Amino acid sequence: MSDDSLTNTVTGGELVRSITWKQGLFIALGVPILILPSLYDVADTIWAFSIVMWTVCVLQGFLQNTAYGEMVTVFPKAAGLPGCAQVVFTPEVRTKKYDTGKLIGAFCAWCYWFAWTPVVSIFTLMIGDYLQYFVEPLADVNTLLLYVVLGLIIVTAMTLISSRGLTGGSVFGLILAVIAIVPLVVILIAAFFTGGDGGGAMFDFSLITNEFLPPGWDWGSVDIMLLFGVFALAQWSGCAWETAALYGPEYKKPNTDVPKALFACGIICLILYFFVSTTVFGSLGMDGISGYEDSMGEWVEGAGYHSIGPIATAVFGDIGGPIALTLLVAAMVLIIQTGFLGSSRTLFYMSHEGNVPKFLGKQNKHGMPVNAMLVVSAFNMILVVTATVEIGDFVGGPMMILAASAVAYCLAHVVALSAYYKSRTDARFKDLERPFSAPRGWKYVALAMVFYEAVILIPCLIYWMNTWMGLLTMIVGAIILVAFFPLWFYTQKTNPVDA
Repeated sequence: MSDDSLTNTVTGGELVRSITWKQGLFIALGVPILILPSLYDVADTIWAFSIVMWTVCVLQGFLQNTAYGEMVTVFPKAAGLPGCAQVVFTPEVRTKKYDTGKLIGAFCAWCYWFAWTPVVSIFTLMIGDYLQYFVEPLADVNTLLLYVVLGLIIVTAMTLISSRGLTGGSVFGLILAVIAIVPLVVILIAAFFTGGDGGGAMFDFSLITNEFLPPGWDWGSVDIMLLFGVFALAQWSGCAWETAALYGPEYKKPNTDVPKALFACGIICLILYFFVSTTVFGSLGMDGISGYEDSMGEWVEGAGYHSIGPIATAVFGDIGGPIALTLLVAAMVLIIQTGFLGSSRTLFYMSHEGNVPKFLGKQNKHGMPVNAMLVVSAFNMILVVTATVEIGDFVGGPMMILAASAVAYCLAHVVALSAYYKSRTDARFKDLERPFSAPRGWKYVALAMVFYEAVILIPCLIYWMNTWMGLLTMIVGAIILVAFFPLWFYTQKTNPVDA
Protein backbone atom coordinates (compact mmCIF):
# COMPACT_ATOMS: atom_id res chain seq x y z
CA MET A 1 0.00 0.00 0.00
CA SER A 2 1.35 3.41 -0.96
CA ASP A 3 1.81 6.26 1.49
CA ASP A 4 -0.85 8.19 -0.40
CA SER A 5 -3.47 5.72 0.74
CA LEU A 6 -2.72 6.54 4.36
CA THR A 7 -3.43 10.25 4.18
CA ASN A 8 -5.77 11.72 6.77
CA THR A 9 -8.44 12.86 4.37
CA VAL A 10 -11.89 11.58 3.60
CA THR A 11 -11.99 10.26 0.04
CA GLY A 12 -14.35 7.95 -1.78
CA GLY A 13 -16.44 7.28 1.32
CA GLU A 14 -13.53 5.87 3.32
CA LEU A 15 -12.93 6.68 6.98
CA VAL A 16 -9.90 8.72 7.98
CA ARG A 17 -6.55 6.96 8.71
CA SER A 18 -5.77 8.93 11.82
CA ILE A 19 -4.97 6.65 14.77
CA THR A 20 -1.99 4.61 15.99
CA TRP A 21 -2.17 1.17 17.60
CA LYS A 22 -1.95 2.78 21.04
CA GLN A 23 -4.95 4.98 20.32
CA GLY A 24 -6.87 1.94 19.02
CA LEU A 25 -5.98 0.11 22.22
CA PHE A 26 -7.15 3.04 24.35
CA ILE A 27 -10.53 3.02 22.57
CA ALA A 28 -10.85 -0.75 23.16
CA LEU A 29 -9.72 -0.60 26.80
CA GLY A 30 -13.31 -0.57 27.92
CA VAL A 31 -13.68 -4.23 26.90
CA PRO A 32 -12.64 -5.68 30.32
CA ILE A 33 -15.65 -3.88 31.84
CA LEU A 34 -17.92 -6.10 29.70
CA ILE A 35 -17.60 -8.79 32.36
CA LEU A 36 -19.75 -6.82 34.83
CA PRO A 37 -23.27 -7.48 33.42
CA SER A 38 -22.61 -11.23 33.14
CA LEU A 39 -20.85 -11.88 36.47
CA TYR A 40 -24.09 -12.47 38.33
CA ASP A 41 -25.91 -14.74 35.87
CA VAL A 42 -22.83 -16.81 35.02
CA ALA A 43 -21.94 -17.33 38.70
CA ASP A 44 -25.58 -18.09 39.51
CA THR A 45 -25.48 -20.91 36.93
CA ILE A 46 -22.10 -22.58 37.53
CA TRP A 47 -20.92 -21.02 40.83
CA ALA A 48 -17.15 -20.67 41.33
CA PHE A 49 -16.44 -22.73 38.23
CA SER A 50 -17.23 -19.45 36.47
CA ILE A 51 -13.62 -18.41 37.21
CA VAL A 52 -12.35 -21.26 35.03
CA MET A 53 -14.95 -20.48 32.39
CA TRP A 54 -14.01 -16.79 32.14
CA THR A 55 -10.33 -17.66 31.72
CA VAL A 56 -10.99 -20.29 29.05
CA CYS A 57 -13.36 -17.92 27.28
CA VAL A 58 -10.67 -15.26 26.86
CA LEU A 59 -8.22 -17.92 25.66
CA GLN A 60 -10.83 -18.91 23.10
CA GLY A 61 -10.67 -15.31 21.95
CA PHE A 62 -7.00 -15.78 21.04
CA LEU A 63 -7.95 -18.65 18.70
CA GLN A 64 -10.55 -16.55 16.93
CA ASN A 65 -8.87 -13.19 17.04
CA THR A 66 -5.57 -14.49 15.63
CA ALA A 67 -7.51 -15.34 12.48
CA TYR A 68 -9.23 -11.97 12.54
CA GLY A 69 -5.97 -10.09 13.03
CA GLU A 70 -4.65 -11.65 9.84
CA MET A 71 -7.84 -11.15 7.86
CA VAL A 72 -8.18 -7.43 8.55
CA THR A 73 -4.60 -6.85 7.36
CA VAL A 74 -5.24 -8.81 4.16
CA PHE A 75 -8.18 -6.50 3.49
CA PRO A 76 -7.00 -3.23 5.10
CA LYS A 77 -9.74 -1.14 3.49
CA ALA A 78 -12.50 -3.32 4.91
CA ALA A 79 -14.26 -2.34 8.15
CA GLY A 80 -13.10 -5.02 10.53
CA LEU A 81 -14.79 -8.41 10.56
CA PRO A 82 -18.07 -7.49 8.86
CA GLY A 83 -16.23 -5.67 6.08
CA CYS A 84 -13.89 -8.61 5.49
CA ALA A 85 -16.81 -11.03 5.32
CA GLN A 86 -18.49 -8.73 2.82
CA VAL A 87 -15.39 -8.73 0.59
CA VAL A 88 -14.85 -12.49 0.80
CA PHE A 89 -18.41 -13.62 0.17
CA THR A 90 -19.28 -11.10 -2.53
CA PRO A 91 -18.37 -12.48 -5.99
CA GLU A 92 -16.25 -10.52 -8.45
CA VAL A 93 -19.07 -10.36 -10.97
CA ARG A 94 -22.74 -10.13 -10.10
CA THR A 95 -24.70 -12.76 -11.99
CA LYS A 96 -28.16 -12.24 -10.54
CA LYS A 97 -30.26 -9.49 -9.06
CA TYR A 98 -29.93 -10.60 -5.44
CA ASP A 99 -26.56 -12.14 -4.75
CA THR A 100 -26.52 -14.78 -2.01
CA GLY A 101 -22.82 -14.25 -1.26
CA LYS A 102 -23.34 -10.56 -0.63
CA LEU A 103 -26.33 -11.34 1.59
CA ILE A 104 -24.19 -13.67 3.73
CA GLY A 105 -21.53 -11.02 4.26
CA ALA A 106 -24.18 -8.42 4.96
CA PHE A 107 -25.89 -10.64 7.54
CA CYS A 108 -22.54 -11.01 9.34
CA ALA A 109 -22.35 -7.24 9.55
CA TRP A 110 -25.90 -7.02 10.86
CA CYS A 111 -25.25 -9.69 13.52
CA TYR A 112 -22.09 -7.89 14.55
CA TRP A 113 -23.98 -4.64 14.71
CA PHE A 114 -26.65 -6.19 16.93
CA ALA A 115 -23.93 -7.73 19.10
CA TRP A 116 -22.17 -4.41 19.77
CA THR A 117 -24.94 -1.83 19.63
CA PRO A 118 -26.72 -2.95 22.86
CA VAL A 119 -23.55 -2.26 24.85
CA VAL A 120 -24.87 1.29 25.10
CA SER A 121 -28.26 0.31 26.54
CA ILE A 122 -26.93 -2.52 28.73
CA PHE A 123 -24.50 -0.26 30.54
CA THR A 124 -26.99 2.57 30.70
CA LEU A 125 -29.19 0.17 32.67
CA MET A 126 -26.21 -0.93 34.77
CA ILE A 127 -25.33 2.67 35.62
CA GLY A 128 -28.96 3.35 36.54
CA ASP A 129 -29.06 0.30 38.83
CA TYR A 130 -25.84 1.35 40.58
CA LEU A 131 -27.11 4.88 41.04
CA GLN A 132 -30.40 3.71 42.55
CA TYR A 133 -28.61 1.23 44.79
CA PHE A 134 -26.05 3.65 46.20
CA VAL A 135 -27.55 7.15 45.85
CA GLU A 136 -30.34 7.27 48.39
CA PRO A 137 -32.37 10.15 46.83
CA LEU A 138 -32.62 8.13 43.61
CA ALA A 139 -33.86 4.96 45.28
CA ASP A 140 -37.53 5.96 44.96
CA VAL A 141 -37.29 7.59 41.53
CA ASN A 142 -39.34 5.90 38.81
CA THR A 143 -36.96 3.38 37.25
CA LEU A 144 -38.12 3.90 33.66
CA LEU A 145 -37.82 7.68 34.00
CA LEU A 146 -34.30 7.36 35.41
CA TYR A 147 -33.23 5.00 32.62
CA VAL A 148 -34.65 7.24 29.88
CA VAL A 149 -33.10 10.46 31.24
CA LEU A 150 -29.78 8.72 31.80
CA GLY A 151 -29.90 7.18 28.34
CA LEU A 152 -30.57 10.52 26.67
CA ILE A 153 -27.65 12.12 28.50
CA ILE A 154 -25.29 9.29 27.54
CA VAL A 155 -26.17 8.99 23.85
CA THR A 156 -26.09 12.79 23.43
CA ALA A 157 -22.64 12.95 25.03
CA MET A 158 -21.34 10.03 22.94
CA THR A 159 -22.58 11.61 19.72
CA LEU A 160 -21.05 15.01 20.49
CA ILE A 161 -17.68 13.59 21.57
CA SER A 162 -17.36 10.97 18.83
CA SER A 163 -18.51 13.26 16.02
CA ARG A 164 -15.21 15.14 16.29
CA GLY A 165 -13.18 12.13 15.16
CA LEU A 166 -11.52 9.00 16.53
CA THR A 167 -8.42 10.82 17.76
CA GLY A 168 -10.53 12.75 20.24
CA GLY A 169 -12.31 9.53 21.14
CA SER A 170 -9.02 7.80 21.93
CA VAL A 171 -7.94 10.66 24.21
CA PHE A 172 -11.30 10.44 25.97
CA GLY A 173 -10.79 6.67 26.27
CA LEU A 174 -7.33 7.09 27.78
CA ILE A 175 -8.60 9.55 30.37
CA LEU A 176 -11.42 7.24 31.40
CA ALA A 177 -9.08 4.23 31.44
CA VAL A 178 -6.84 6.00 33.95
CA ILE A 179 -9.62 7.26 36.22
CA ALA A 180 -11.83 4.16 35.98
CA ILE A 181 -10.09 0.86 35.22
CA VAL A 182 -7.15 1.50 37.54
CA PRO A 183 -9.38 2.32 40.56
CA LEU A 184 -11.49 -0.75 39.76
CA VAL A 185 -8.38 -2.89 40.08
CA VAL A 186 -7.50 -1.08 43.32
CA ILE A 187 -10.94 -1.93 44.77
CA LEU A 188 -10.46 -5.61 44.01
CA ILE A 189 -6.84 -5.76 45.21
CA ALA A 190 -7.85 -4.10 48.48
CA ALA A 191 -10.29 -6.97 49.14
CA PHE A 192 -7.26 -9.24 49.69
CA PHE A 193 -6.13 -7.11 52.64
CA THR A 194 -9.15 -5.50 54.27
CA GLY A 195 -12.94 -5.23 54.32
CA GLY A 196 -13.66 -8.51 56.12
CA ASP A 197 -15.21 -9.13 59.53
CA GLY A 198 -12.86 -8.42 62.42
CA GLY A 199 -10.64 -6.23 60.28
CA GLY A 200 -9.25 -9.08 58.18
CA ALA A 201 -9.33 -9.59 54.44
CA MET A 202 -12.69 -9.75 52.70
CA PHE A 203 -11.37 -12.31 50.20
CA ASP A 204 -11.76 -15.88 51.43
CA PHE A 205 -10.40 -18.64 49.20
CA SER A 206 -12.58 -21.23 50.94
CA LEU A 207 -15.65 -19.61 49.37
CA ILE A 208 -14.29 -20.75 45.99
CA THR A 209 -13.29 -24.26 47.04
CA ASN A 210 -16.49 -24.92 49.01
CA GLU A 211 -18.79 -23.59 46.30
CA PHE A 212 -16.91 -24.64 43.20
CA LEU A 213 -19.96 -26.24 41.54
CA PRO A 214 -23.71 -26.08 42.31
CA PRO A 215 -25.19 -28.83 44.52
CA GLY A 216 -26.30 -31.80 42.44
CA TRP A 217 -24.04 -30.95 39.51
CA ASP A 218 -23.25 -34.31 37.89
CA TRP A 219 -21.93 -33.35 34.44
CA GLY A 220 -25.00 -34.85 32.80
CA SER A 221 -26.43 -33.65 29.50
CA VAL A 222 -28.47 -30.86 31.12
CA ASP A 223 -25.46 -29.58 33.06
CA ILE A 224 -23.26 -29.69 29.94
CA MET A 225 -25.82 -27.71 27.94
CA LEU A 226 -26.09 -25.09 30.69
CA LEU A 227 -22.30 -24.88 30.85
CA PHE A 228 -21.91 -24.24 27.13
CA GLY A 229 -24.88 -21.91 27.26
CA VAL A 230 -23.06 -19.65 29.71
CA PHE A 231 -19.89 -20.08 27.63
CA ALA A 232 -21.79 -18.55 24.73
CA LEU A 233 -23.13 -15.83 27.00
CA ALA A 234 -19.67 -15.10 28.39
CA GLN A 235 -18.17 -15.03 24.89
CA TRP A 236 -20.01 -11.76 24.33
CA SER A 237 -17.70 -10.32 26.98
CA GLY A 238 -14.59 -12.49 26.98
CA CYS A 239 -13.88 -12.54 23.24
CA ALA A 240 -14.99 -9.01 22.42
CA TRP A 241 -11.50 -7.56 22.32
CA GLU A 242 -11.52 -8.18 18.57
CA THR A 243 -13.00 -4.67 18.53
CA ALA A 244 -9.42 -3.38 18.43
CA ALA A 245 -9.29 -4.72 14.86
CA LEU A 246 -12.59 -3.12 13.88
CA TYR A 247 -10.83 0.19 13.26
CA GLY A 248 -8.55 -1.42 10.62
CA PRO A 249 -9.41 1.22 7.98
CA GLU A 250 -8.55 4.01 10.42
CA TYR A 251 -5.12 2.88 11.61
CA LYS A 252 -2.23 4.81 10.11
CA LYS A 253 -0.29 1.56 9.55
CA PRO A 254 -2.86 -1.28 9.63
CA ASN A 255 -0.25 -3.93 8.80
CA THR A 256 1.50 -3.44 12.15
CA ASP A 257 -0.99 -1.45 14.20
CA VAL A 258 -3.77 -4.08 14.06
CA PRO A 259 -1.89 -7.03 15.64
CA LYS A 260 -0.24 -4.77 18.25
CA ALA A 261 -3.53 -3.27 19.41
CA LEU A 262 -5.36 -6.60 19.18
CA PHE A 263 -3.04 -8.78 21.24
CA ALA A 264 -2.23 -6.08 23.79
CA CYS A 265 -5.94 -5.80 24.49
CA GLY A 266 -6.25 -9.61 24.66
CA ILE A 267 -3.51 -9.94 27.28
CA ILE A 268 -5.07 -7.20 29.39
CA CYS A 269 -8.46 -8.97 29.18
CA LEU A 270 -6.97 -12.35 30.13
CA ILE A 271 -5.46 -10.91 33.30
CA LEU A 272 -8.45 -8.82 34.31
CA TYR A 273 -11.18 -11.40 33.60
CA PHE A 274 -9.45 -13.97 35.79
CA PHE A 275 -8.72 -11.40 38.48
CA VAL A 276 -12.21 -9.85 38.57
CA SER A 277 -14.12 -13.15 38.61
CA THR A 278 -11.81 -14.64 41.26
CA THR A 279 -11.96 -11.62 43.55
CA VAL A 280 -15.73 -11.14 43.32
CA PHE A 281 -16.57 -14.76 44.05
CA GLY A 282 -13.89 -15.12 46.71
CA SER A 283 -15.15 -11.98 48.44
CA LEU A 284 -18.91 -12.54 48.23
CA GLY A 285 -19.57 -16.24 47.65
CA MET A 286 -22.95 -17.39 46.40
CA ASP A 287 -24.78 -15.92 49.41
CA GLY A 288 -23.31 -12.50 48.71
CA ILE A 289 -23.93 -12.70 44.97
CA SER A 290 -27.39 -14.30 44.77
CA GLY A 291 -28.78 -13.85 48.28
CA TYR A 292 -29.80 -16.26 51.05
CA GLU A 293 -32.45 -17.03 53.66
CA ASP A 294 -31.47 -15.92 57.17
CA SER A 295 -32.20 -17.71 60.44
CA MET A 296 -35.57 -15.94 60.71
CA GLY A 297 -36.66 -17.20 57.32
CA GLU A 298 -36.30 -13.78 55.71
CA TRP A 299 -34.69 -13.48 52.30
CA VAL A 300 -31.56 -11.36 52.20
CA GLU A 301 -30.87 -9.91 48.78
CA GLY A 302 -27.46 -10.53 47.25
CA ALA A 303 -25.41 -8.05 45.24
CA GLY A 304 -26.79 -9.34 41.93
CA TYR A 305 -25.72 -7.04 39.12
CA HIS A 306 -24.06 -4.73 41.69
CA SER A 307 -21.27 -7.24 42.37
CA ILE A 308 -18.56 -4.62 42.86
CA GLY A 309 -20.70 -2.45 45.13
CA PRO A 310 -20.50 -4.43 48.40
CA ILE A 311 -16.75 -4.90 47.92
CA ALA A 312 -16.16 -1.18 47.44
CA THR A 313 -18.27 -0.31 50.49
CA ALA A 314 -16.64 -2.95 52.70
CA VAL A 315 -13.13 -1.94 51.67
CA PHE A 316 -13.44 1.86 51.58
CA GLY A 317 -16.37 2.50 53.90
CA ASP A 318 -19.49 4.62 53.50
CA ILE A 319 -17.53 7.61 52.21
CA GLY A 320 -14.83 6.01 50.09
CA GLY A 321 -17.17 3.39 48.65
CA PRO A 322 -19.37 5.83 46.70
CA ILE A 323 -16.25 7.58 45.39
CA ALA A 324 -14.86 4.28 44.12
CA LEU A 325 -18.23 3.45 42.58
CA THR A 326 -18.30 6.81 40.83
CA LEU A 327 -15.09 5.78 39.11
CA LEU A 328 -16.68 2.44 38.25
CA VAL A 329 -19.50 4.30 36.50
CA ALA A 330 -16.81 6.13 34.53
CA ALA A 331 -15.50 2.75 33.43
CA MET A 332 -18.96 1.86 32.18
CA VAL A 333 -19.04 5.07 30.18
CA LEU A 334 -15.78 3.95 28.57
CA ILE A 335 -17.23 0.68 27.29
CA ILE A 336 -20.34 2.54 26.13
CA GLN A 337 -18.01 4.62 23.96
CA THR A 338 -16.40 1.46 22.56
CA GLY A 339 -19.77 -0.04 21.61
CA PHE A 340 -21.07 3.23 20.25
CA LEU A 341 -18.10 3.76 17.94
CA GLY A 342 -17.99 0.15 16.74
CA SER A 343 -21.68 -0.16 15.96
CA SER A 344 -21.90 3.16 14.14
CA ARG A 345 -18.98 2.17 11.89
CA THR A 346 -20.65 -1.12 11.07
CA LEU A 347 -23.75 0.71 9.84
CA PHE A 348 -21.58 3.16 7.91
CA TYR A 349 -19.86 0.42 5.94
CA MET A 350 -23.06 -1.54 5.43
CA SER A 351 -24.49 1.57 3.81
CA HIS A 352 -21.54 1.97 1.45
CA GLU A 353 -21.85 -1.67 0.44
CA GLY A 354 -25.53 -1.15 -0.36
CA ASN A 355 -26.79 -3.32 2.50
CA VAL A 356 -28.74 -0.68 4.44
CA PRO A 357 -30.19 2.66 3.29
CA LYS A 358 -27.76 5.17 1.82
CA PHE A 359 -28.40 7.93 4.37
CA LEU A 360 -26.55 5.89 7.02
CA GLY A 361 -23.32 6.49 5.10
CA LYS A 362 -23.33 10.27 5.54
CA GLN A 363 -20.18 11.76 7.13
CA ASN A 364 -19.58 15.09 8.81
CA LYS A 365 -16.57 17.33 8.17
CA HIS A 366 -14.45 15.22 10.52
CA GLY A 367 -15.17 12.09 8.49
CA MET A 368 -17.43 10.57 11.15
CA PRO A 369 -20.67 8.66 10.33
CA VAL A 370 -23.11 11.03 12.04
CA ASN A 371 -26.39 9.52 10.77
CA ALA A 372 -25.30 6.06 11.84
CA MET A 373 -24.52 7.47 15.29
CA LEU A 374 -28.00 8.94 15.53
CA VAL A 375 -29.62 5.63 14.55
CA VAL A 376 -27.52 3.76 17.13
CA SER A 377 -28.62 6.28 19.75
CA ALA A 378 -32.32 5.91 18.89
CA PHE A 379 -32.13 2.09 18.77
CA ASN A 380 -30.56 1.96 22.21
CA MET A 381 -33.20 4.21 23.67
CA ILE A 382 -35.82 1.76 22.39
CA LEU A 383 -33.91 -1.11 24.03
CA VAL A 384 -33.73 0.80 27.32
CA VAL A 385 -37.53 1.10 27.36
CA THR A 386 -38.05 -2.51 26.23
CA ALA A 387 -35.81 -3.85 29.00
CA THR A 388 -38.12 -2.41 31.67
CA VAL A 389 -41.15 -4.51 30.65
CA GLU A 390 -42.76 -6.85 33.17
CA ILE A 391 -44.86 -9.73 31.84
CA GLY A 392 -46.02 -12.17 34.49
CA ASP A 393 -42.99 -13.35 36.41
CA PHE A 394 -40.63 -12.00 33.79
CA VAL A 395 -38.79 -8.78 34.58
CA GLY A 396 -36.49 -7.28 31.98
CA GLY A 397 -33.06 -5.83 32.61
CA PRO A 398 -29.52 -5.84 31.20
CA MET A 399 -29.44 -9.63 30.80
CA MET A 400 -32.54 -9.67 28.62
CA ILE A 401 -30.75 -7.52 26.06
CA LEU A 402 -27.37 -9.20 26.51
CA ALA A 403 -28.69 -12.75 26.01
CA ALA A 404 -30.43 -11.82 22.76
CA SER A 405 -27.34 -9.95 21.61
CA ALA A 406 -25.12 -12.95 22.43
CA VAL A 407 -26.95 -15.07 19.83
CA ALA A 408 -26.15 -12.48 17.19
CA TYR A 409 -22.52 -12.44 18.34
CA CYS A 410 -22.25 -16.21 17.87
CA LEU A 411 -23.76 -15.96 14.38
CA ALA A 412 -21.33 -13.17 13.47
CA HIS A 413 -18.42 -15.42 14.46
CA VAL A 414 -19.79 -18.28 12.35
CA VAL A 415 -19.78 -16.11 9.24
CA ALA A 416 -16.54 -14.23 10.02
CA LEU A 417 -14.55 -17.40 10.76
CA SER A 418 -15.97 -18.99 7.61
CA ALA A 419 -14.81 -15.91 5.73
CA TYR A 420 -11.30 -16.37 7.12
CA TYR A 421 -11.27 -20.00 5.99
CA LYS A 422 -12.49 -18.96 2.55
CA SER A 423 -9.84 -16.21 2.35
CA ARG A 424 -7.21 -18.92 2.93
CA THR A 425 -8.57 -21.42 0.38
CA ASP A 426 -10.33 -19.44 -2.35
CA ALA A 427 -8.21 -18.85 -5.46
CA ARG A 428 -9.11 -15.15 -5.41
CA PHE A 429 -7.59 -14.57 -1.98
CA LYS A 430 -5.20 -17.30 -0.92
CA ASP A 431 -2.17 -15.71 -2.61
CA LEU A 432 -2.77 -12.18 -1.33
CA GLU A 433 -0.07 -10.52 0.75
CA ARG A 434 -0.46 -11.20 4.49
CA PRO A 435 1.57 -8.64 6.44
CA PHE A 436 0.45 -10.34 9.64
CA SER A 437 0.06 -14.10 9.23
CA ALA A 438 -1.44 -16.57 11.67
CA PRO A 439 0.50 -19.79 12.32
CA ARG A 440 0.44 -22.40 9.58
CA GLY A 441 -2.76 -24.42 9.46
CA TRP A 442 -4.78 -21.81 11.33
CA LYS A 443 -7.54 -22.12 8.75
CA TYR A 444 -8.39 -25.50 10.30
CA VAL A 445 -8.53 -23.92 13.74
CA ALA A 446 -10.99 -21.41 12.31
CA LEU A 447 -13.05 -24.20 10.75
CA ALA A 448 -13.19 -26.02 14.08
CA MET A 449 -14.37 -22.81 15.74
CA VAL A 450 -17.14 -22.48 13.15
CA PHE A 451 -18.39 -25.92 14.18
CA TYR A 452 -18.06 -25.02 17.88
CA GLU A 453 -20.03 -21.80 17.48
CA ALA A 454 -22.77 -23.15 15.21
CA VAL A 455 -23.33 -26.66 16.55
CA ILE A 456 -22.51 -26.30 20.24
CA LEU A 457 -22.67 -22.72 21.50
CA ILE A 458 -25.79 -21.43 19.72
CA PRO A 459 -28.12 -24.35 20.60
CA CYS A 460 -26.86 -24.39 24.20
CA LEU A 461 -27.29 -20.62 24.51
CA ILE A 462 -30.88 -20.90 23.30
CA TYR A 463 -31.45 -23.66 25.87
CA TRP A 464 -29.96 -21.48 28.62
CA MET A 465 -32.10 -18.53 27.56
CA ASN A 466 -35.27 -20.63 27.64
CA THR A 467 -34.31 -22.03 31.07
CA TRP A 468 -33.16 -18.83 32.76
CA MET A 469 -34.66 -15.91 30.84
CA GLY A 470 -37.83 -17.17 29.19
CA LEU A 471 -39.42 -16.91 25.75
CA LEU A 472 -39.58 -13.10 25.57
CA THR A 473 -35.80 -12.73 25.33
CA MET A 474 -35.65 -15.11 22.37
CA ILE A 475 -38.51 -13.28 20.66
CA VAL A 476 -36.75 -9.91 20.99
CA GLY A 477 -33.55 -11.33 19.51
CA ALA A 478 -35.34 -13.14 16.69
CA ILE A 479 -37.30 -10.04 15.64
CA ILE A 480 -34.15 -7.90 15.39
CA LEU A 481 -32.19 -10.55 13.48
CA VAL A 482 -34.99 -11.38 11.04
CA ALA A 483 -35.75 -7.69 10.46
CA PHE A 484 -32.52 -7.42 8.49
CA PHE A 485 -33.76 -9.48 5.54
CA PRO A 486 -36.68 -7.27 4.43
CA LEU A 487 -34.47 -4.22 5.05
CA TRP A 488 -31.71 -5.69 2.86
CA PHE A 489 -34.01 -6.64 -0.01
CA TYR A 490 -35.65 -3.22 0.16
CA THR A 491 -32.21 -1.56 -0.01
CA GLN A 492 -31.18 -3.73 -2.98
CA LYS A 493 -34.32 -2.71 -4.81
CA THR A 494 -34.23 1.01 -4.08
CA ASN A 495 -30.52 1.70 -3.83
CA PRO A 496 -28.50 -1.08 -5.48
CA VAL A 497 -24.70 -0.98 -5.35
CA ASP A 498 -22.69 -3.10 -7.77
CA ALA A 499 -20.50 -5.77 -6.15
